[in-house]
Amino acid sequence: MNAKKSFFSAALLIAGCVSMATAQEAKHEDTEFYTPVPNVVTPGKTNSDAPSDAIVLFDGKNLDQWVMTDDRSQPAKWKVSGGILTVDKKTGNIETKQSFSNYQLHLEWKVPANITGEGQLRGNSGLFLASIGKGDLGYELQILDSYNNKTYTNGMAGSIYKQNTPMFNAAKKPGEWQTYDVIWTAPVFNADSSLKSPAKVTVLFNGIIVQNNFELKGPTQYVGLPAYRKAHGPSPIKLQAHGDKSEPISFRNIWVREL
Repeated sequence: MNAKKSFFSAALLIAGCVSMATAQEAKHEDTEFYTPVPNVVTPGKTNSDAPSDAIVLFDGKNLDQWVMTDDRSQPAKWKVSGGILTVDKKTGNIETKQSFSNYQLHLEWKVPANITGEGQLRGNSGLFLASIGKGDLGYELQILDSYNNKTYTNGMAGSIYKQNTPMFNAAKKPGEWQTYDVIWTAPVFNADSSLKSPAKVTVLFNGIIVQNNFELKGPTQYVGLPAYRKAHGPSPIKLQAHGDKSEPISFRNIWVREL
């Protein structure tokens, strides 16, 4: 064996011995850790029920957690009856008193069985994942009757309005309760108000994932392209009173968990 081959053989032998020694010294405890210990959270009895650490935004009794969007000094004026919250289109949008950054949200909504109209004029509302001003300013997850109701696909139920079409149409028939389960990651801005990281959202519509960690291009823009034009911090969650003439939709079981 020449000197070169002898050197490589010796190197391989040494490397093998080191590898065996390392494996022998390694213990399963080396890759186990015991802190931090997660907080205990008691789940609700059903998927609709709020877990023990949730903030209940609507429990069927009152609108104590909500105010009018265009005048936050005014209490929310939508209708509460029989454990159900129904949009009052004459009064305008409502939003939470409290502001949020990252969160998990559960919300149930229903299009009336006797709904009329078509396209965007059929059970239209919106869940604004962060309200950043009066009117319809913010980041909107569309609510609409999308059961056999054609419209532009980035404006159907489950869409990030005017930005991203849902992966699937999971809509139920009008008159049936539908659910949104949302994981919202708020945008972050630098000290000079430039964007550091964009907003992201995951949405389950009736238990079906329709938005998978989608990266938003900015707040909702009805005309033109969205962009992050103004920095903001934690924001309220908003529900829309759309101006169409179809029968108003209803909500129940709304809760949020800050992340």
